Amino acid sequence: MFEYSKKSQAFQKQLGSFMDQHVYPNEHVYEEQLNNSKDRFSSLPLMDELKDKAREAGLWNLFIPLKYAEFSDHGGLSNIDYYPLAEMMGRVRWSAEAFNCSAPDTGNMEVLMKYATPAQQAEWLLPLLDGKIRSSYAMTEPQVASSDATNIELQITRDGDNLVLNGRKWWTTGAPNEYAQLIIVMGKTDPSNADRHKQQSQVLVPKNTPGVDVIRSLTTLGYDHAPRGHAEIQFTNVRVPAVNMLLGENRGFEIAQGRLGPGRMHHCMRLIGAAQRALEFACERVAFRSAFGRELSKNQSVREDIAKSFSEIEMARLLVLKTCEEMDRVGAQAARDMIAASKISVPTMMQTIIDRCIQMHGAGGLSGDYFMAEAFNYARYCRLADGPDQVHQMALGKRIIQRFSVESA
Repeated sequence: MFEYSKKSQAFQKQLGSFMDQHVYPNEHVYEEQLNNSKDRFSSLPLMDELKDKAREAGLWNLFIPLKYAEFSDHGGLSNIDYYPLAEMMGRVRWSAEAFNCSAPDTGNMEVLMKYATPAQQAEWLLPLLDGKIRSSYAMTEPQVASSDATNIELQITRDGDNLVLNGRKWWTTGAPNEYAQLIIVMGKTDPSNADRHKQQSQVLVPKNTPGVDVIRSLTTLGYDHAPRGHAEIQFTNVRVPAVNMLLGENRGFEIAQGRLGPGRMHHCMRLIGAAQRALEFACERVAFRSAFGRELSKNQSVREDIAKSFSEIEMARLLVLKTCEEMDRVGAQAARDMIAASKISVPTMMQTIIDRCIQMHGAGGLSGDYFMAEAFNYARYCRLADGPDQVHQMALGKRIIQRFSVESA
């Protein structure tokens, strides 16, 4: 049985009240401000107001793990204790930003906590923790199959006390936003290294550096995810000081593995929240909507879909909680099998559940009148974000076969 600490329980009560008072009633305001904004990737007045309220309420940087308690005013939370808070935030796609708990900033902040020098932390981590700036992570490239991260081609070469970057990235989440000032870029510093996992490095690049060209904002199933967005970026002779390298030369793959594990789990947590809310909406819909002379809730197919959705959400929740427990106990690297199992299972399950709930809403379920179409889009792109399903299935399957074939030998 999973139990939440008293601190987590207090945060759950406080966060739930905040969502009821300030987030749910303002969903339409958020959309109105976004649609009426001259620049869709500029900060919204509502978000700035919510951030101030959240900070005053102590609901700030809730994602920070216990092991980095020195960076947290609340002392950090275990993965188990953070889970219900992330699920709650996931009920509204943009709400995590109000608490400084949204991607890609959370992952980038953890990278800086874990791998950055004190000088790098002072320059970049502290403003991120304070919510003064936002950040991006540039790994994927359009010209290669980036599901195999060793394929990346962006070149990082040393020129005296500088590093020079040349190449193209895309799906750089957050880069179109006006507050985005930092891009963590992964590229090759040693392409001839016999170990393909030691050819890469990661570098801190200010977005305003000459040669950084944000070419366009990309869409997923038609959504541009403003005001955050996903950018395609050209790096042309981008020069930054050599001290901007993270951790050390040829350790970029190591950083990527350390970053993506917790981030995958945060996506799973938020997706369960989105699916749970979709199920609640569907139950309310079918209870008060009639067709062919009776309520939809009396149809066997509707009841079956509701029952399956409830069961699948509970299964996903337990899988994620078990993964969180293992991460807390042995660390993300040692819990990689459970992280992979969650990453493989949860987005697909939540996508199916949200799809059922859309169907129960008829054509309206596809519209912006409800949150479900965008939630479905979120679930669908999470099956590619942080590594596609197939890569995780291959890696996990290989390890499981090895484990049980050795045990049975």
